[in-house]
Formats: sequence, structure tokens, C-alpha cells
Amino acid sequence: MLPVVQISLDLTTSAEALETAEMARRAGVDWIEAGTPLILAEGLHGVRALRERFPDVPIVADLKTMDGGYLEAEMMAGAGATHVVVMERAHEETVKCVVKAGRDFGVQVMGDNLGAPDMVEAARRLEDLGCDFIVHHIGYDERRGIAARGERQPSPLDQLREVVDAVGIPVQAVGGLTIEQAVQTPKYGAPLVVLGAPLTIDADAFRTADGNLEDSLRMICEKVHAYGDVPVGARS
Repeated sequence: MLPVVQISLDLTTSAEALETAEMARRAGVDWIEAGTPLILAEGLHGVRALRERFPDVPIVADLKTMDGGYLEAEMMAGAGATHVVVMERAHEETVKCVVKAGRDFGVQVMGDNLGAPDMVEAARRLEDLGCDFIVHHIGYDERRGIAARGERQPSPLDQLREVVDAVGIPVQAVGGLTIEQAVQTPKYGAPLVVLGAPLTIDADAFRTADGNLEDSLRMICEKVHAYGDVPVGARS
């Protein structure tokens, strides 16, 4: 799979999300994510606004679905999302409902293993239930809480190779990565590179980070796209 750069719009207004997305597309970003803060603040209106502005660009709706899976996926598909996110910690029936809605309405399903006691097994379970992608995810609160206790923060890189080797579908790594680490994830066999808080967005205020973001994103996209084809891990 050719590597993909995805920007997570962890913002709270459609206006700023659209402005940031425009800049990201100029820089070479492939996919746009309506991040959870944007979903909470603007809901379907935010996704529709992105679809109207970017009619041909994949749009990920980071719903973090835990229940009511079919309806949530259906609604986001109707608003223009091409991908939706369901949590592995949800009931198995919820994951199945999101997958069914994905098939019914032409959206792909990303299964998120955040909070799973066994993240590798969680990735396998999500694939078995029909998800199209794995989001290997160390949560924001988890990282900050552990750091506040003076302990080493976990990183998605800790088990990324294991997750990639455990499944036969594409994987993305999310949660506290530096720009350098994010750019290197295709080396682990994870072709979907996600840029968001705190890489390109202020992680506390949920607003666009200061500095020359467009030039930074262009450099990142050039490095990621230079990997060429990234073999997707196959289950043994």
C-alpha cells in the first residue's frame, strides 16, 4: 500500500478546520480527519462542510463509537465521511453493526484498540470482526496521567511491529508520537501516518499550532510519500 498522510483536525470550529485542511492539502496531505473535538463541537455539520469543500478527498470521522454503531456510521456516511472509527472496547455486536453499516453505505471501518489490555489481540479481534484498518492507539489521558506520576509514557511504537505482524490489514499508530517518530511508522509496516495533536495542533487548547505549519507538513508529506509501497502485514 502506498503510504498515506492523514491530518487530524482536532479543532472546535468548522471555520478553523476548513482553513487548516486547505493548508494541509496544499502541503500534500492525502486524507482529512474530522477529529473527535470537531465531531463534538460541529457534528454532522462539520463533516458536511469538509465534504463540500473537498469533494474528492477521503474524510475520516473519528467517532470513537461505543454503542449505536449502525446509526452513527450511517449518519456520518450520509454527511460525506468515507471512514468511521469504532472502539475495540465496545461490545462485539457494536463493531459488527458498524461494519455492516460500512458495507451498506460504502464507508470503510477503522477499529481502534485504545485501552485494550492486550492490544495485539485486540487488533486481531477487530480484523476478525470485519474492520478494514487498525488504529493502534495510546490515549491522551493515559499518557498524561502516567507522565504526571513521573513514569515513562507508553508509546504506540512499543508494540507497533507486533500489531502489524498480527493482522493482514493496514495499521496506523496514534498517540504522543513526535514528528520524527510519525514519519518513521511506515518502516514498521504501518502505511497510514497521522498528524494531529500535538504535532500540528495545540494539544491543550485544540487550536492550530504556532509556526510555519504548511512548510512542516510539506516536508513530512515528502518524506512519507518517498517510502513508496509499504507491504501490509500478513497474519501467520
